[in-house]
Amino acid sequence: MKKQLILAIALLVTVFSFAQKKEIKALEKAVNKNNYAEAKSLITQLESMTGSMDDKLKDKYYIAAATAYFANGTSGSEEVLKATSFLDKVSQNNNEVTMLRRDIENDLLTKANGYFTTKEFGKAAKAFENLYNVNNEEQVYLYYAASSAINNQDMDGALKYYLQLNDLGYTGVGTEYFATNKVNGEEEILDKNTRDNYVKLGTHENPGERTTESKAGEITKNIALIYVNKGENDKALEAIATAKKNNPDDVNLIISEANIYNKLGDTAKFQALLQEAALKMPNDPIIHYNIGVVYMNNNEIAKARQSFEKVLELDPKNSDAALNLSTSYITEGNALIEQMNSLGTSKADNLKYDQLKNQKGQLFNDGANTLLNYIKTDPKAPNAIYEQLANIYNALGETDKAKEAKSHINK
Repeated sequence: MKKQLILAIALLVTVFSFAQKKEIKALEKAVNKNNYAEAKSLITQLESMTGSMDDKLKDKYYIAAATAYFANGTSGSEEVLKATSFLDKVSQNNNEVTMLRRDIENDLLTKANGYFTTKEFGKAAKAFENLYNVNNEEQVYLYYAASSAINNQDMDGALKYYLQLNDLGYTGVGTEYFATNKVNGEEEILDKNTRDNYVKLGTHENPGERTTESKAGEITKNIALIYVNKGENDKALEAIATAKKNNPDDVNLIISEANIYNKLGDTAKFQALLQEAALKMPNDPIIHYNIGVVYMNNNEIAKARQSFEKVLELDPKNSDAALNLSTSYITEGNALIEQMNSLGTSKADNLKYDQLKNQKGQLFNDGANTLLNYIKTDPKAPNAIYEQLANIYNALGETDKAKEAKSHINK
């Protein structure tokens, strides 16, 4: 009785194994005929049986399933991921697996480059991510995915890729091969074999190689800037500290850090960082403009004026700097009005009043002259310049000049 039971089980296993082989042959047949819908149906049926398959049978199943889901490059990104996940399960790589991975990789690379060229950056990012899933030895695919996501304004997606690259320790450092094209005299970057062949054929000359720059600094910098963009200030400051170690002279990082402290209300730190940026890039008008705005907000009028004057020295057509420089004089003049109104009617007070009035008038004239000088530089000055000029002349009681200024305002 016992022997008969063992024999029955053995027969059952044999029959079950035969059934699996039959189903997998049917799956392979459907795949060979490009009947992928039928193949996917068979894949689903066989999925629950993989636990009882031997390694050889499983590999056949996984390879056929991967081929079906790849569908000669006609499938979507999710199905490509399924195809690669099946290939990852193959117990032993063979030529068939290697060729299929190469086909998937080449297909995705063509699509990814195509999407990027046509500015379909969202699709490009996904395609490059899939490329990395197919061949995770090529970490550069993740870098391209991040770049595509940035171009697509997908900050969350870009951050995901950059954090992966950072965790992987990706630097992008490698060897770049080049040679000069004899026809156009331009240097071309080529893979080593192609370059060597072109040189042998005589179409190229001056072959050479060089080590590419590390992208580690760029990656940490972009992580920091994305956190800034997302308003995650603590993470941004932590990332900036790391990025600054790799990029100590990167002024954009300093300015980003300054902006965070400005959001946090730490004006002193904000101002100190902008001053640091100005020392590193003394000829950048934008930095000096931002410093001027900080001083204006702190009511440090003289320092603000120096900053705006520096901006106009570097960029004479900066209308915002001209307006703010003019405003610095008006602000100082308006402060004198408060003093004038606080005076009494004594002879000494009247004398002081006249002095302050003349001083205020001079400051208002300085504000007007600032705008007039700007107009000489830029005859097509924006409306805001003429509007402020008209307001100053009205405050001075010079109505004709105010009307003249208003006549230049474009309706």
